[in-house]
Amino acid sequence: MSEIELVQLRLIRAEPLNCDTWTHFSRNHTNDLLIEKRKMSQGTVVLAYSGGLDTSCILVWLKEQGYDVIAYLADIGQDEDFEAAREKAQKLGAKKVYIEDLREEFVQDFIWPAVQANAVYEDRYLLGTSVARPCIARRQVEIARKEGAEYVSHGATGKGNDQIRFELTCYALYPEVKIIAPWRIPEFFNRFKGRTDLMEFAQAPWSMDANLMHISYESGILENPKSHAPADLYLMTKSPAESPDTPDVLEIEFRNGVPVKVSNLKDQTSKNSPLEIFSYLNLIGGKHGVGRIDIVENRFIGMKSREAADTMQTSIHGPRCDIYLHTVHRQSNTIYFKSIRYDSVKKKGFRDTS
Repeated sequence: MSEIELVQLRLIRAEPLNCDTWTHFSRNHTNDLLIEKRKMSQGTVVLAYSGGLDTSCILVWLKEQGYDVIAYLADIGQDEDFEAAREKAQKLGAKKVYIEDLREEFVQDFIWPAVQANAVYEDRYLLGTSVARPCIARRQVEIARKEGAEYVSHGATGKGNDQIRFELTCYALYPEVKIIAPWRIPEFFNRFKGRTDLMEFAQAPWSMDANLMHISYESGILENPKSHAPADLYLMTKSPAESPDTPDVLEIEFRNGVPVKVSNLKDQTSKNSPLEIFSYLNLIGGKHGVGRIDIVENRFIGMKSREAADTMQTSIHGPRCDIYLHTVHRQSNTIYFKSIRYDSVKKKGFRDTS
């Protein structure tokens, strides 16, 4: 019997769920199927679903509350078994599952504008998570409108920036939408100590967020600033000690501030489309250990957070900055740095005029 079948069976029998089951619901959890029979549907909610532990718990909890759940997975370049995630969502009771390939529009509509704006938060972080969230939320709203859903939901916690990015994007594009944020609802978060509780159960030493732009790593053992990032942490970049001694020589052609062509002068490889260019630069950058960072960042709500990341797009930002300095008058630099910083807006999820 699979883990999902075991969870569903124990729910039907109203048996307590403990750490032997990956859903980790409380002892008085009641069968969601029985609850739906006892109450009218509360409406339809589109859940930004990752297939992971937290959003799987949220899916079941939303059904318990009487909602019809549409699970939506965005493919923005992460290494994910999407069909396995679809199957999991269906077994947990999702009414419908959308898997949307957003990679092309992610690069064209979100990454390239960040490159044009030299968006580097606190001079180090290239905003891989910040830029992705509005892309995900935009399609979530489109699905909600298409399905006639009046609710959307996400798995962002109440102490980070993601909740703001998701929700303000949704409100901007669908002003009448209602947002269900379980990690801010006591009935949900009282069943858990928080993400740490889920990570301990999943035996994960840190949490990750992955897309075309980066993989970021935080929480767990990384919470202690004295702890060095383990050698096996980084998944997209090689250690410089293990990188080739022979360089790849790349020529990047820019137009209007964004790359339009990349050529490898060593093996004559050439890429022209936005997605191909970005993916190829990731490949070459990762091969040579380009783009590893380990930082402590300031979050919008006032807390500091340590984060390590693979951010290979430094291979774009370096040449882009060189072109900027070659062509822009020195006084323009002063005006630019005194103006509203695009990186800060993207990081927070909105323009803060305070």
